[in-house]
This record gives sequence, structure tokens and C-alpha cells, in this order.
Amino acid sequence: MSTRSAAEPERRSREQRTSDSRTRILDAAVACLVESGYAGTTTLTIQNRAGVSRGRLLHHFPSKENLLVAAAQHLATSRFAEEGLAHADLPDADVDPGTRLDRAVDVMWWTYQQAYFWASVELWTAARTDPALAAALLPAERRLGAAIRQTVDAFFEDYGTPQQAAMVRETLLTSMRGVALTYGFDPRDPSTDPHLEQWKQLARALLMPAA
Repeated sequence: MSTRSAAEPERRSREQRTSDSRTRILDAAVACLVESGYAGTTTLTIQNRAGVSRGRLLHHFPSKENLLVAAAQHLATSRFAEEGLAHADLPDADVDPGTRLDRAVDVMWWTYQQAYFWASVELWTAARTDPALAAALLPAERRLGAAIRQTVDAFFEDYGTPQQAAMVRETLLTSMRGVALTYGFDPRDPSTDPHLEQWKQLARALLMPAA
């Protein structure tokens, strides 16, 4: 009994150290991707930035491709869960449905200004000519994409039919992604982007036609 009790904190401590080192590696990988791009990101630079041994890094992630995909997905998933549309501070739909819809568009656009978006862009671009990276990236992107679509649809379906919700979702997500890419070479204030007002008007026109 006493032996098991003494071993339990030690086991939890090992698990915590393992989790902490994995998180440091993932955070370091995203930072390297955003700052140096895919070509400039190596397992050595990630290892040094994370402050872990080579053996520890390889224990968690045997290949660079799996590491970078896991890093981008980890950050996107955690930020989406904590700060995405499902958890956004939005006005009450019964009080001001139009403002609530506008605010949802703001939240969607905000996600395209975050580090995880640019980390993903680096991977998408590199995957075009890197079959190993593409193979690691595709299933992860499909999982994340499905989760995002489900959350966005659940919000928009409060305003229209599932078909309308899906149409607005795809139009906004693809348009926002395309506009956001131009910020890579033309940085500016995203809150003043003229497309933002157009997206809000589009959402209102398709989901609140009588308003």
C-alpha cells in the first residue's frame, strides 16, 4: 500500500515532465516556422529553442514532418478550442442577432491573423513538393477542418438552414484565407480591411434576408 502511494507521485512527475517537454518542442517548432519558414526550420534549431536533448526530441517526434505538422495542429486546435467561435464573447441572439452575426465574422477573420495560420501556410506551401510532408499533413488538416466546419455551421444554423449555413461558411473561410495570404507581403491593420465589411454584409444578406 505504502509502496504504491510513494510511486504514484513519482509516476505523475514523470508524466508531467514528458508533457512539458513535448509542449516546449511544439511551441518551439511553431515559433521557428513563423520566424524562419519551413526551409529555415530544422530539428536542431527546434531542439535548441526548446532546450531539450536530441534523444528527447526524437522520442516524441521521430521525423521532422510529423513534428511540424503536430506543432501547427496543436497550436491551432488549442487556440480554436479556447478562443474560437464556440467560446467567443458574443451578444445575445435574442437581443441583437445582427450584431452577434457581425461579431462572429470578426472572430473568424481574427483567426487568420494568428501564428498558427502562418505556420500552416508554411506547411501547405512546402507540401506541394514534399510528398512525405504532404502525407503527414493531409489527414491532420482534414481532422482540423472538420472540427472548424462543425463549429461554424452550428453557429450559422441559428440563422438559416444547414444548406445556407454551409454555403456562408465555405464562402467566408475560403475568401478570408485568400485575403489573409496577402498579408504575408503586404502587412496592414486587419481590422480596417475593406473585405471585413463586405463579409459582414454577405452574411447578413444570406442568413438574415428579411433584416
